[in-house]
Order: sequence, then structure tokens, then C-alpha cells
Amino acid sequence: MTEIVSIRPTALLVDDVLALDAGSLCSSLSLPAQQKLKAILLTHHHYDHIRDIPLLAMNLSPERSIEIYSIAAAFEVLSTHLLDGAMYPNFLRWPEHNPAVKFTSIAPYEPTDIAGYSVLAIPVPHAVPTIGFQVASGEGKKAFYTGDTGAGLSACWQHVSPDLLITELSLPQKREQWARTTGHFTPQLLKAELVQFRNLKGYIPPTILIHINPSWESQIEREVADVARELGASITLGYEGMKIDL
Repeated sequence: MTEIVSIRPTALLVDDVLALDAGSLCSSLSLPAQQKLKAILLTHHHYDHIRDIPLLAMNLSPERSIEIYSIAAAFEVLSTHLLDGAMYPNFLRWPEHNPAVKFTSIAPYEPTDIAGYSVLAIPVPHAVPTIGFQVASGEGKKAFYTGDTGAGLSACWQHVSPDLLITELSLPQKREQWARTTGHFTPQLLKAELVQFRNLKGYIPPTILIHINPSWESQIEREVADVARELGASITLGYEGMKIDL
């Protein structure tokens, strides 16, 4: 169901048609693969999650457009910075007959049908307004992607019951204070959230970690392995080109 496109700028791909964030869509997908995309779900407006939207718009227009779903804070940045007509054409308005980017605000906690999937947006803690997405297939398989997040994620656990959790882990344990300041996870911060998930739901879903800071990847991998053993859970680091079947 879910394919991690890249662990550089963030982008995930569901069944070739639904993208979760857009940091590396064009740098990772061929033009024919880009043309298969039906929609993008944006977690937030940080550049490493939105970088390839203008290039994707250029590649698709004028024949077709791309649907983007997110919150108002993301739209404000797209419309006033990335797609304001200064660095790139204003693809929210151009071409006039069929703008290359069509943005829809998505309401948290309300299931929405997008590209054939049931999508549930859940606010998550981060340095800027951010939402995670639980994506359910027609067969009922569910993956929850948090986007960038950190301590306090447990507030959303009551709303999701995923078969797969994809979340971030940016920093090693020695950087916990910085992680708390910037809204990211360390291994022990993640552990605390997974324990709360298990206490509420009775299980810990298989968990894939992305957004790894490459400077500390080896240390993070060791610390994550310790957490996985302590919890008796499947917690692994994602990698470029990783494919996951649910």
C-alpha cells in the first residue's frame, strides 16, 4: 500500500496515486509516474515537505492539475511565498482555464474521500501547525503518517488505529532538549508515546521511522534497536526506495 519515495526531502507514495508530502516527488519519480498522481496530502509548510510542488505543477500543466489537501497555514505559505509569482508562476491561478495546483482545506477529525481512500487528518505537535494523516484503503487497511512531530503526539492516539505507523525520528537521545524545542522525536521521546499508544489500544503497530538526521543515523539506529527490544515491537528505520505492503 505504502512506498517511501525518499528519505532526503520528505515524500511518501501510496499505490502510485496519492502522495504524502512533496519534498522529493519530482527528483524521485519519472515523468510518467508523476502523471499518475491524483492528489497530495501536505502535513505542513516546511520547505523539505513542499519543495517539489512548483516543478510538479510545471510538469503537469497545462494538460492537467494536481489536487493538494492541507490546512490553512500551509496554503498561506504556498500562496504568499512558493507560488506567489515571484520565484515560480502562480500555479494556483495559472493556467487561467485550469490552474495547475488546486488547493482544498481539510478539516481535522472528519473522514474525507480523497483519490479513493478514506483520509482522516489529525493535528500533531510540531514547531508550526501540522497535521498527520490516517489513510485507509477500500480493503480497510490503515496507515498513519504523522509528518514531523514530537512529544505530545499521544493526544491523537484515540482517533487512529493503524496497521502501520510512519513517523519521524530526527535526533539522537543526547539532543532531547533540542528535539523538544523544535518539535521532533528522539528514541526515548518516541518510546514514551508508543507506550501510551499500547496502554490505550493494546498493541504497538509496526513502526517505520523517517526524517532521520544523517549526521547521527548510526547512533539513532542503535538507540532505536534498544527501544524496539524493550517494547517487543517492530520499529525500523525507513530508507530510500523502501516498499511496504499492507
